[in-house]
Amino acid sequence: MKIGIISDTHGNLEALTACLATLKEAGAEEYVCLGDTVGYGANPNECADLIRKTVVFTILGNHDAAVAGRMDYTYYRDDAREVLDYHKKILSEENMAWLRGLEYTHTHRGVGFCHGSPLEPSAFEYIFMEEHAEDLLPVYERLPPLTFIGHSHLCRAFELTLAGVGDLTPVELKIEAGKKYIVSVGSVGQPRDYDPRAACGLYDVDAGFYQLVRVPYDIDAAAAKILAAGLSPIFAKRLFIGV
Repeated sequence: MKIGIISDTHGNLEALTACLATLKEAGAEEYVCLGDTVGYGANPNECADLIRKTVVFTILGNHDAAVAGRMDYTYYRDDAREVLDYHKKILSEENMAWLRGLEYTHTHRGVGFCHGSPLEPSAFEYIFMEEHAEDLLPVYERLPPLTFIGHSHLCRAFELTLAGVGDLTPVELKIEAGKKYIVSVGSVGQPRDYDPRAACGLYDVDAGFYQLVRVPYDIDAAAAKILAAGLSPIFAKRLFIGV
């Protein structure tokens, strides 16, 4: 069984469509979403519609929670807050109800899925450095062998044992018995690792093997839509350089 994993689509329909097509070609039999379908981009409804009909389940992201009225976002940057306000106005009733019902974590086929750190999922804490992963050591026994996360928009992986945490290369990863893993799959719609290609993941449950998947897509079209919607041009420009 191969699971295609997407996260942080952020209203980028071009990137989402390209990722789903690539994952299908790579043999994905199921799809899961780690949250943040909305925010930043110009097509929140179209992305939500596509994700809802494609994935087995979706995790709640912080931008999803903000739009759905499940968290305070008044402290967000002005431009990010303006996009969330805009998305809140244009989301369909069906998509808004969907966001309001999403769960913070889910376990599927023995694998954990969360938007940010599984230590306190509703707090949406980041894990993109070893010291962040070390915060999980006190709850090591409660963690599943493998947990996939998003949120940071970075492609990272960490190996946890009772002795400590190791930083791994997240491109290809074999899951070994007796260890636990936290894998950040990056962002479909707004990568921030200076690689403008969309990022997603493919996990072979039977083989215990994870592969990072990078996907080129029509950035010009996605950026043009952001500008046409009157959203901050920053969110269009950053797509071209992956920050």
